[in-house]
Amino acid sequence: MSRVEVPADSLFGPENMPYGVFAPPDGDFRVGCRLGDMVLDLAALLDDPVFAQPEMNAFLAQGSGRWREVRERVRALADTALPAAAVYPVSAVRMALPVRIGDYVDFYASLDHATNLGRLFRPDSEPLLPNWRHLPVGYHGRAGTVVVSGTPVVRPRGQRRTASGTPDFGPSQRLDIEAELGFVVGSGSTLGAPVSVDEFAEHVFGVALVNDWSARDIQAWEYQPLGPFLGKSFTTSLSAWITPLSALTRARVPLPAQDPAPLPYLRGTGDFGLDIDLTVSWNGEVVARPPYSRMYWSPAQMLAHLTANGASIRPGDLYASGTISGPEPSQRGSFIELSWGGTQPITVNEQTRTFLADGDEVTITATAPGTEGRPIGLGEVGGRILRARGT
Repeated sequence: MSRVEVPADSLFGPENMPYGVFAPPDGDFRVGCRLGDMVLDLAALLDDPVFAQPEMNAFLAQGSGRWREVRERVRALADTALPAAAVYPVSAVRMALPVRIGDYVDFYASLDHATNLGRLFRPDSEPLLPNWRHLPVGYHGRAGTVVVSGTPVVRPRGQRRTASGTPDFGPSQRLDIEAELGFVVGSGSTLGAPVSVDEFAEHVFGVALVNDWSARDIQAWEYQPLGPFLGKSFTTSLSAWITPLSALTRARVPLPAQDPAPLPYLRGTGDFGLDIDLTVSWNGEVVARPPYSRMYWSPAQMLAHLTANGASIRPGDLYASGTISGPEPSQRGSFIELSWGGTQPITVNEQTRTFLADGDEVTITATAPGTEGRPIGLGEVGGRILRARGT
């Protein structure tokens, strides 16, 4: 038996304790909680086979009452001596995708990001399209290409417009990131029954960092009139750690003013934003600090709109905020914004960049106010670019 010592400045104290799926040395993947620099094996600690599975879906399906019960038990145990066989150093384990994702939806919820892209793509028109302030714009992505943080990203190939106006086919030359926050569904819903804004916390288990890698040149040619396709579907990276909503009660903040007022189905007494600060590092150098607190549409509104037509959700489904950006150049959560469409190169470790080169590595981290008056961490999401296949 041993007690887990957590430094006072740790971002992963008992008020946080995010969940993930890990494999101990020479062991099988299972569900665990992170405490400081250690991972607690929940199957061994709680003697519960639901945590001996290589994904969190079965636990998520048990509902919000069960989530609260497990969290309280594990936090109480964290103050005691724990069996050595149930505790592993983070550095000694392998991490896997924490959930089996059935559906993935990506939104476009940042006013600053949408305004920046509107100015880039439609310089002679209003930056926002007429529907943007009336509904959370989104699209269905490809769940099968969501990967755990650290998985290499192979440069995608696709059609791109050439100077002559006709397309060619080849590796993307404008490979980009999108710094986002993802929301992991716990309890599902019935087909035909929308989820209201105020039911958000009963259906969403927690949050995780997302990097929705984007091939801007492929996207620019293909997305009209039906929207993102190959320019987005090749890889989406998800943090290995899911922070439960209950760890973020101190991070709740009012939403920015919404004008015009949303339609009734997008209003709720429990609606809120989140005070989460992201940091984007490019080859080890910090290039942006996007603030999630400025997001125009809330996660509860996104879920309400996602299900407004009766679409159902299932345990493990993922939806993401879209790129998080702020009003300042240093707060832009994509490289198309940082380089202003490639016209303003960025110096990264004394090298000039506009978009991602082969071998580049991007890591996104985040912190939020914790319940004990100190910040908590949301882990990280990272990946390195590999050259396109066949090149």
